[in-house]
Amino acid sequence: MAFASPTSSSDLTAARDPLAPAFAAWRAAGHRALIPYLTAGYPDPEATLPLLARLAAAGADLIELGIPFSDPVADGPTIQRSSQRALEAGVDVSWVLQRLREFRTDHHTPVVLFTYLNPVIAYGPERFLADAIDAGAQGVLLTDLPVGSDPDLEAAFESAPIALVRLLAPTSPPARARQVAARAQGFLYYISRMGVTGARAALPPQLVRELEALRALSPVPVAVGFGISTPDQAAAVAHVADGIVVGSALIDNIDSGGLEAAGRFIAGLRRAIDAT
Repeated sequence: MAFASPTSSSDLTAARDPLAPAFAAWRAAGHRALIPYLTAGYPDPEATLPLLARLAAAGADLIELGIPFSDPVADGPTIQRSSQRALEAGVDVSWVLQRLREFRTDHHTPVVLFTYLNPVIAYGPERFLADAIDAGAQGVLLTDLPVGSDPDLEAAFESAPIALVRLLAPTSPPARARQVAARAQGFLYYISRMGVTGARAALPPQLVRELEALRALSPVPVAVGFGISTPDQAAAVAHVADGIVVGSALIDNIDSGGLEAAGRFIAGLRRAIDAT
């Protein structure tokens, strides 16, 4: 992917971005954000608050909290399985927002809600925005709301005091990449490879080159996800990205060793990232 010179985002976007101060401070300090993804309600509803606290204590700078959905088309088998189990336990949007409120009583780690359009529409977009902000969310990532797909809904989210995080695929042509980057808030989530989420043994060889070009054009920080699963991979991405997103590998660690394994895994990633 080749990019042209930077474009600036709108003043409204900058004014409505509650994640901007944190990323500005991290960038000034040469710090790379570690962003674990956790499916709310997995492996059981009682585990969500302890897991959120453990991730924060282990070094997470920002947490993506997934709202389970019955048809998570962007997610691989690991996160699909976690979403299905959470749904079977009765987890829904209201439940997730209430857990976030409880987390906020003694934790300040920023949280981005990761979800799809269907749960938001069923809940009511205006109600969702108001309740998400009230619960203490700093951002929301709607995986199936690409730029230009629903101008009215996009405008509602972009004008609210919560960051609308955008996804960018590696197949995006330069003009589209500039368009998406200009509309991103919080950070731009760059998909490291095509396909669904899931831990991978190796990262695409062209990833570093793509990230260097993307950071040169993006008016917001760039975080990378999809496939990062080891400390070495996280460290490699940290050389050129502002943030590293890890999801399926964290779920795998929860499966194998619960709370303690999750904490050790995130702490290991933190050490590797900081060593760069």
